[in-house]
Amino acid sequence: MTARQSPRPLKDARAVAARLVSCVVGQGQSLATCMPISLSGLRDPRDRGLAQELAYGALRWFPALEALVSKLLSRPHKEIDSAVFALLLIGLYQLLYLRIPDHAAVSATVDASRRLGRARAAPLVNAVLRAFLKRRDELLAEPATEAAQYAHPVWLLAALKTAWPESWQRIAAANNERPPMTLRVNLRCGSREDYLARLGQAGLEAHPLSLSPYAISLPEILDVSRLPGFDQGHVSVQDAGAQIAAVLLDARPGHRILDACAAPGGKCGHILEMDHELRRMVAVDCDPTRIASLRAALERLRLRAKIYCADVSVPAGWWDGKAFDRILLDAPCSGSGVIRRHPDIKLLRRESDVAASAGLQMQLLNGLWPLLAKAGKLLYVTCSVLPAENQTQIRAFLARHADAHLDPIAVAHGQDTGAGVQLLPGDANTDGYFYAALRKV
Repeated sequence: MTARQSPRPLKDARAVAARLVSCVVGQGQSLATCMPISLSGLRDPRDRGLAQELAYGALRWFPALEALVSKLLSRPHKEIDSAVFALLLIGLYQLLYLRIPDHAAVSATVDASRRLGRARAAPLVNAVLRAFLKRRDELLAEPATEAAQYAHPVWLLAALKTAWPESWQRIAAANNERPPMTLRVNLRCGSREDYLARLGQAGLEAHPLSLSPYAISLPEILDVSRLPGFDQGHVSVQDAGAQIAAVLLDARPGHRILDACAAPGGKCGHILEMDHELRRMVAVDCDPTRIASLRAALERLRLRAKIYCADVSVPAGWWDGKAFDRILLDAPCSGSGVIRRHPDIKLLRRESDVAASAGLQMQLLNGLWPLLAKAGKLLYVTCSVLPAENQTQIRAFLARHADAHLDPIAVAHGQDTGAGVQLLPGDANTDGYFYAALRKV
């Protein structure tokens, strides 16, 4: 769903959730793209929360729910309207995973078909959901395919088995969990302990995370407007695994820093929070929409950087010719480490995307290396758990560049791959991240 289509706002949470799921399943768009427009008709925060829970849940368990729908329909689901298919998915999600009474879930989902402009499909939605309730024990007792059992596409399960033969089941289970809300405290505005006290005063449960000295975890995701001092930049939303980047970069006063692929600005903001005496902070991203998010993030934090909307691998368009002491390359990747926060990745990514990402990563590494000063450090980061985008990429880079040295780094709960450190999803209640520190010698 694009802004150009300007769909009419819906005021029913289930209809909105079905529209979101349909955007992903039927149109191949991401939840992040569809969410702002689709949620615009829901004014009550509870309705917005329900719509998001249904959409994220239906996509999180899509392989399992799709298998059930296929058993309950008399024809292939690809022959029915994508919005109706989405309604069936969110209906089954409620019956299987939420505490909504069965009769209420069925009735409200059938009503949503009318509000979605699919009144003719209401009898089908009603029949399928009631058939599931009648056959629930029988259907759930039937042997499931591995894809349905672990709620992951076949290609991704195979890749996880190859990469992590002893941990793939744990990774898949972590990917299917609801993520916590993780915050990064801006220590310029007060200590982590001070902010925990402010959360307590606001009636919000929270606890510190050991992985990062800035990290606080809340058990449930809530609107940022409820976070004390959010608009004043006292705190940001960022996974604890991502917070490690600014620490490992080790920026010092007087350094020139480049944040390549900088948007939406979480890591850039963290680097600036940690040090006000940098000589220059340059942030580059090629996506105008994401650049707008980066500017907004830094403005909220009251921080400044030199921002360019450009292809970072083509320095002629933005570089002043002066070498950087530190480069952060948060490289584009499959996102296989952040599936619990972005379950639409299960549907949007293909096996071929991994090789495409690896090619782009190689291009970025080769293009940025000449911009690094002697004795400078390039920190390579991905939110992937697949070796082709991580340690295999770094080994190939070291083989091509005699002046590159792999610095040892220590990440709590991380696994040493021999060419960087891998944090797996769920470890220390974080997402999956890979880190490698390359020193120019």
